[in-house]
Amino acid sequence: MYEKPAASAASPAASGSCGTAAPLCADSIREKSAIPAAAAWRPAGRTTPGSSQALNAPNRVLFDLDGTLTDSSPGILNSVVYALEKMGVTPPPREELFSFIGPPLKGSFQRFFGFDDAQALRAIGYYREYFSAGGLFENAVYPGIPEALERLRGAGKRLCVATSKPEEFSLRIVEHFGLLPYFEAVCGASMDASRTEKAQVLRYALDRLGMEPEDCLMVGDREHDVLGAREAAGIPCLGVLWGYGSREELTSAGALALAETPEAMADWILKL
Repeated sequence: MYEKPAASAASPAASGSCGTAAPLCADSIREKSAIPAAAAWRPAGRTTPGSSQALNAPNRVLFDLDGTLTDSSPGILNSVVYALEKMGVTPPPREELFSFIGPPLKGSFQRFFGFDDAQALRAIGYYREYFSAGGLFENAVYPGIPEALERLRGAGKRLCVATSKPEEFSLRIVEHFGLLPYFEAVCGASMDASRTEKAQVLRYALDRLGMEPEDCLMVGDREHDVLGAREAAGIPCLGVLWGYGSREELTSAGALALAETPEAMADWILKL
């Protein structure tokens, strides 16, 4: 029942400096998805989604977590493989599982493996067994992220994490890697599946922090970040190219612009 996910230009192979195909390590992933050192951003063809109006300088910047702040692919893919094996499904090659990074897990298990609601929820339970026991720390902060966050905070920007990953795990990851002091809050999905979609998380973040949509900018690496921000409240999104989404994916979704490095991301935001 497995449907091979569409190949992504940013989906690296699951082999490299680790020496084995399983488990993955962050270094091997990063080597194959490295962005050129020269900082650059490129307009993505529009100013604000569905509008020709210029973007106001945002005071609030909302960051996705996986593929934007940290390279979480080793822990996520290892957790997916563990869940599939517990479900009695032979896992496909790991490079075919990169579509799991970003979207809510339930939909991914249903789409790619034909699971019904009950099966998908069981698979998520198994996924969380591995992830909570240590998979969440099979992860690494992207080079340049702390420096970019420091610049934004120093310029008076107010930062928040807004992720489809459960909030409980997200907070542990952000704290573990020393990023928590940069953020006013870490807003994520709920463990009971009542808040899983990106738009739901963003509405929750807006309400929790009393933010106005017109004062916000989303930063993320997948179309779900772009589309979720638009659906939530018409929030524009800056796409980043060091994560798991391709240039084509982000542009087609309507990203405001594309940044190739964390340095370029901070440059672009501070020039608004």
